[in-house]
Amino acid sequence: MAKIGLFFGSNTGKTRKVAKMIKKKFDDDELLAKPLNVNRTTAEEFAAYEFLIIGTPTLGDGELPGLSSDCDAESWEEFLPKIEDTSFEGKTIAIFGLGDQVGYPDEFLDAMGELHEFFTERGAAFVGEWPTDGYEFDASEAVVDDKFVGLALDLDNQTGLTEERLTAWLAQIAPTFGLPV
Repeated sequence: MAKIGLFFGSNTGKTRKVAKMIKKKFDDDELLAKPLNVNRTTAEEFAAYEFLIIGTPTLGDGELPGLSSDCDAESWEEFLPKIEDTSFEGKTIAIFGLGDQVGYPDEFLDAMGELHEFFTERGAAFVGEWPTDGYEFDASEAVVDDKFVGLALDLDNQTGLTEERLTAWLAQIAPTFGLPV
């Protein structure tokens, strides 16, 4: 089994695309597992990793992807109840989120904030906070102490910055996860 699990929730495939970009940068199956949609894993498989990289889009009015937010398939909304009694103490998580700061400025990346809160309540440690500079939004549940809790991506309005931001964020989390820089 790889050292780091790479999981995502998605609806349109954009979050899956970012997860694949991460895997491509660290194409070492012993180090980083292939990206896996949370609707295709079990609670046991997910919790087996000491290190996790997780990703989510924010849908609608700040919602996690799932059936109630009109996704075509189950996602984070349905997966989280399966792991709500799981302790994540001793585990380290890096999180990335996709949102639309122009279309949804009042709930930009709220789903990333929800995942952060869920795993924090279960003892996980987080790495990879990200500056809010360069973004224009009104409110976000993903901002703690004036920083995003993870990598903030806007593939709708700032696609040209995705590669640069992803590379910088991966370099930031690499030492903790034992990834090559």
